[in-house]
Amino acid sequence: MMEILQHNTTVWVGISFVIFVALAVKFGAKGVTAALDKKIVEIRSEIETAERLKKEAQELLAEFQTKQRDAEKAAAQIIDQAKASAKAVQAQAEADLTETMARREAQLTERLKRIEEKAIADIQNHAADLAVKATREIVQKTLDEKASTKLLDQAINSVAKYLN
Repeated sequence: MMEILQHNTTVWVGISFVIFVALAVKFGAKGVTAALDKKIVEIRSEIETAERLKKEAQELLAEFQTKQRDAEKAAAQIIDQAKASAKAVQAQAEADLTETMARREAQLTERLKRIEEKAIADIQNHAADLAVKATREIVQKTLDEKASTKLLDQAINSVAKYLN
């Protein structure tokens, strides 16, 4: 059997492989295990960091979504207030316009009344002047000076009574 072992290279390769693996396990296992453990620790640290960052990102997202909803609500309230304010301004403008129109109409009515009263007074004054002139002419033609002065004074007094 020894002879088989000496000439068979496959057996020697197999034996050397087993010895190599045994030595590698005995002397290299600590280095490989330490390297693998170190790599595992690094991977765990990266996973924890990634999970922490993911959690922070989710919190920030939730915060921003809340702020966005609040901003949308505030914008809706502002729009509603602006609409209500616009309606109030429109109603006030319409009320002011109605009041202004009523005031102007009253002013115009008063002005027309004053114009009418002035026209009546002007016509009365003109009629009185004409009556006085006509009376004066008639009296001058038909009466003497003393009687005409007396009649003129009576006419003026009677016209004055009618005007007042």
